[in-house]
Amino acid sequence: MKEKISLRMARRIALAAQGFADARPSATPDRRHLARVLARIGLLQIDSVSAVVRAHYMPLYSRLGPYKLALLDNAAVTRKRMVFEYWAHEASFLPVETWPLMRWRMERAERGDEMYLGLAKWGRERAAYIEDIYREVVERGPIAASALEGQKGSGGWWGWSDAKHAFEWLFWAGRITTASRRGFERLYDLPERVLPPAVLALPVPAAEDAHRDLLRISARAHGIATAGDLRDYFRLSPADIKGRLEELVELGELLPVRVEGWDKPAYLHRDARLPRKIEARALLAPFDPVVFERSRTERLFDFRYRIEIYTPAEKRQYGYYVLPFLLGDRIVARVDLKADRPASVLRVHATYAEPGAPPQTAAELFEELKQMQGWLGLERIEVTPAGDLGQPLADIATS
Repeated sequence: MKEKISLRMARRIALAAQGFADARPSATPDRRHLARVLARIGLLQIDSVSAVVRAHYMPLYSRLGPYKLALLDNAAVTRKRMVFEYWAHEASFLPVETWPLMRWRMERAERGDEMYLGLAKWGRERAAYIEDIYREVVERGPIAASALEGQKGSGGWWGWSDAKHAFEWLFWAGRITTASRRGFERLYDLPERVLPPAVLALPVPAAEDAHRDLLRISARAHGIATAGDLRDYFRLSPADIKGRLEELVELGELLPVRVEGWDKPAYLHRDARLPRKIEARALLAPFDPVVFERSRTERLFDFRYRIEIYTPAEKRQYGYYVLPFLLGDRIVARVDLKADRPASVLRVHATYAEPGAPPQTAAELFEELKQMQGWLGLERIEVTPAGDLGQPLADIATS
């Protein structure tokens, strides 16, 4: 008989696994705090949109509060680097210790699997050119793709130039990696010149062993999850996890459970915390692990969430760049935000309460927005009274 867990307890377990059961540090967060978050969540998804701040910075802020962005920047570039870039959930920062666990994906990519089909086809057709670009990295790295782009993009597949195609293919294959970034542009170099020697010396597991270990990371980061949730965290295929979850159950690392209202079996990590209360208050990025798998977000929080940056303005329901607002163990509101850096203003374009949001939602949200304003170094907040929570928030902002 599987143990049955209430939906509210499942939310608390999930939030505790993601670090929201702990108070934010009283002192300025340092590398120890960063390491603790990375150990919990396993990845930071990267995205180019900077309407508020680039996505990979936000999960640390949501859990640690205001921190210096250089903390993550330095962890991604120094010889004592803590993270590297690769394809996980999507493009992500991963703890350097995860490098061997991703080698199976790199090897598949080099064979033309585990990458975009268009890029794989291009790679088969342009193998000699790819080797030319690789030799350029050997001789000149760290180097940006733009340094070797002798022509504009074709306007075809993503408008990439041949050089950009080659760099991306080599990155997928793990033959090059990101040494640093200039703005948001990658500077590529060889892994042996970028990663710590101790990481490169780690044994590379067989694919099935790597898949099992990635599921372990995923299960720890979820606390409680369906098989689909666990698989999606690192974008593993159904074939990749076949038999692996059963092995983790047999080892006692996962406990099969039923969650109230879920129509699929779930698994509870053996070390998951079962807190009686979560006292979180945080704005979440659209690519935060708490919400980036949208069906899980709906199951846990009864919160339907879609990012609308690619939706025409007149068809948007909530706004261009909307952040969920977590209060306690519920998502109680969503807010369309923009950091207007030239004007030094955090602009609140619209704010919407979720059904059953508590009376203090607007006040708590404003406190969180004030903290974000300070973190981003902006001089003031301007609230447009749009959305059903917009006017109460505007009233607080002007009181």
